[in-house]
Amino acid sequence: MRDEKKVLNVFSIRNYRLVFFGALISGLGALLYSFAVSFYILEISGNNAFLQGLYLALCGVALLIFTPVGGVLGDRFNKARIMYLCDFIKGGMILLATALMIILPLPSAHIVILFILGTLGNMVSGIFNPAAGAMLPNIVEPQQLQQANAYFSAKSSMESILGVVLAGILYATLPLKVLFPAVGACFIASGVSEMLIRYNHTPSAEPITLRLAISDMKNGILYLKVRKAIMAILGAALFINFFFTPVTGNFIPYFIKTDLQNAPTYLFDSVLKPELWSSVFGVCIGVSSLIGAVIIGAKEQDDNCGMKIAKRLCLFSSVVIALAVGYGWLVASDTSLNAFLLLFSAGCLAVGFLLSFINIPLNTTIQRKVEKNMLSKVGSIISVGSQGMIPIASVLAGATLQAFGSTMLLATCAAGFTITAVLLLTNRHVKSL
Repeated sequence: MRDEKKVLNVFSIRNYRLVFFGALISGLGALLYSFAVSFYILEISGNNAFLQGLYLALCGVALLIFTPVGGVLGDRFNKARIMYLCDFIKGGMILLATALMIILPLPSAHIVILFILGTLGNMVSGIFNPAAGAMLPNIVEPQQLQQANAYFSAKSSMESILGVVLAGILYATLPLKVLFPAVGACFIASGVSEMLIRYNHTPSAEPITLRLAISDMKNGILYLKVRKAIMAILGAALFINFFFTPVTGNFIPYFIKTDLQNAPTYLFDSVLKPELWSSVFGVCIGVSSLIGAVIIGAKEQDDNCGMKIAKRLCLFSSVVIALAVGYGWLVASDTSLNAFLLLFSAGCLAVGFLLSFINIPLNTTIQRKVEKNMLSKVGSIISVGSQGMIPIASVLAGATLQAFGSTMLLATCAAGFTITAVLLLTNRHVKSL
């Protein structure tokens, strides 16, 4: 008879520990990298929000193009091998880019190097993500999936808490020629952990060809097409990301570089540099996400979670509306910058908590209902669908900030997010998910 404790505790599984800690290390590295690059591009470009948005867009396009390729490879090749090879490549590219930036010290050269590195790095991530996303059902029991996903969500929260604080401190105190090699080392260390993963994998009997790859992608699309509830969630996720990503990816760095940095005084200015407020926002999201993940991890898996997710997205939209109104009232009208800092921090707490109660049940449901030999393809299609408009959103958000300012950007995002959440709530297919 199987030991009940082992059934319930996913950390008793060696493969899960290797995947978890490898992902933790590489996640910290990725967070340090993205934090540093976002601020560094603004710093060396004269606070050019459009250039920053263009960088985010190019990275997003590269990720979108290569994610379906990763979905095909993930279902046909050893997922662990794909993961560690991708991490080794990313770590090596970052180390090479650091050397080039030392050799070519001009700001214009650094911008070109970062654009190339971001594009190539996201191509590799497009290969990595579908394999990593489909790994858990291959190494844990079906009844352990919610707990396994909850721990991964808690991992992401810990990265937000520790990584964002660490990123803010390191960016403020260390040059990039020191910070970037540390990031490269994180990816290489993660690859070493993933090399030790062992699971039952049956190699594909057919050699991979372009025609076969296209056929696999088509099969994944046809598989999803008849699953109306998942398609409804997918459509909602596409527009939710379109309207919410600019808040975190464009607004926060721009707000800090303009409103906060140019203010004569602000909350805790004696101990917090402007960039460190970005860390504060990240910690707020991380702490509340961690609490949410712990609560979800202790709960039984729901057979149906579609309507619960839709209602939670409506709550999410109310938070975005509050932040948009708060900025216009407190910052744009020069009423109280400090009050907005407190409001935005509270909003981040609410966002993090809601994200755990949305993402964990949704990921668990998809992993349970989709066949294992289809998970990488389906995961890649869902990823492309949910991320598909982010590059356009990043460019438009950068242009909006440059031309109209933060008030218009936040108001547009709040309106779009609310419409999307209400449409999902009224979709009849969502009840079956």
